[in-house]
Amino acid sequence: MNKIKILLAAALFAAASASAQTSSPYSMYGYGIIGDRATSLQRQMGGVGYAMNSGRQINVMNPASYAAIDSLTFLFDLGADVSMLWSKEGSAKQYSTGGGVDYVTMQFPICKFMGGSFGLLPYSSVGYAFGNEIKHGAMENQGTGGINQLYLGLSGKVAGFSLGFNVSYDFGNIINDVFATPAGSTSQTKFEHVMEIRDWNINIGAQYTARWNKWNKLVVGATYSPRKTMRGKTWVTSQETSQDTKPDTVAYMNMKNKYFNPTSIGAGVSYTYEKTYRVMVEADFTWQQWSNAPYSALYSPADITQHRPAEVVAAGMNFNDRTKVAVGAEYVPKLRGNYGERIAYRLGGYFVNDYLNIKGNKVKEIGVTCGAGFPTPEGKTQINLGLEWKRRYATPNKLIGENYLNITLGVNFNEVWFWKRKIR
Repeated sequence: MNKIKILLAAALFAAASASAQTSSPYSMYGYGIIGDRATSLQRQMGGVGYAMNSGRQINVMNPASYAAIDSLTFLFDLGADVSMLWSKEGSAKQYSTGGGVDYVTMQFPICKFMGGSFGLLPYSSVGYAFGNEIKHGAMENQGTGGINQLYLGLSGKVAGFSLGFNVSYDFGNIINDVFATPAGSTSQTKFEHVMEIRDWNINIGAQYTARWNKWNKLVVGATYSPRKTMRGKTWVTSQETSQDTKPDTVAYMNMKNKYFNPTSIGAGVSYTYEKTYRVMVEADFTWQQWSNAPYSALYSPADITQHRPAEVVAAGMNFNDRTKVAVGAEYVPKLRGNYGERIAYRLGGYFVNDYLNIKGNKVKEIGVTCGAGFPTPEGKTQINLGLEWKRRYATPNKLIGENYLNITLGVNFNEVWFWKRKIR
């Protein structure tokens, strides 16, 4: 019980101080940069996970995997990252850093055929700051925030089939600020667009595991999230920063039936060979129908043209369907060898057609990943350390080219907590 209390306290502290942030001008559009619920281990393998059901690692990407946990095991996974960004637009170059606590997850057995999980995950992140000259003045843009998911999941299995679900409470504030300064003036007007999301969501997963002997395993997995309205509220305020006045609300809207989460489908297949050594490979595909997820304007284009700059309200955005292809592999040289032989080596890659459509330009991402899982000498706990190189760009016009180097760290506590020792 003391271990449980310590890890619960650590989880609550991490959740309260969660601060992982992106640093990209692309995040000023829509809901920011969308994540895929991948842990540090999965990010080292290109972000795969739909067909992963180890039972030694938490896999929130497919809730059907929870039933694979051993009935005596309790898992706790805490992840963080550091991101370094090099961006270029024309001849202008910029360097920035970001990062922080990424996720907190736990997994536990319920009975021999059921498992559960709960934790805190990032759904999207917003972070940027830049300025530019405009006609008759200057404009500065900055944004922060994102959407988090506090989830609870359950899974059960029978024969080779398993079925599970996650129910999440989605919350967070997305704040986009524009500071407008007229030419030759010292006064400045601040326009602030705020989205306050307070919503729920559901993700359903299924897996089938086929074994033709105890050393070979093939897993097929799939997930589904339905299209649903997004709940919350959004508004725009204006304020003269040189004057001691309260912000003036110039637009307000309830988000229900005006903003939507998309239909999302994921599918993957994995193969594992595990005898004296271990090899695991997986390929995944993700499809999210953002083109059928409206993102409404706060007020009409005539009002925008006459009274406020269009950048403030992010009006009438058109999204693309988001697709992602990912592959990954893991290799352990010797399952019961010396320390160096028990280190897990991982490699992966992915390609993303993002949901953002910026003035007819589609945003894309390509990345390669690698990493290693270091077991602790005293048990099954594993420290996962990885590197990710990613490039984000737009087509047909190049817009801003971004290159990332991400350092990911995850600590996966894997302990036998429910074993009752015999008294001699």
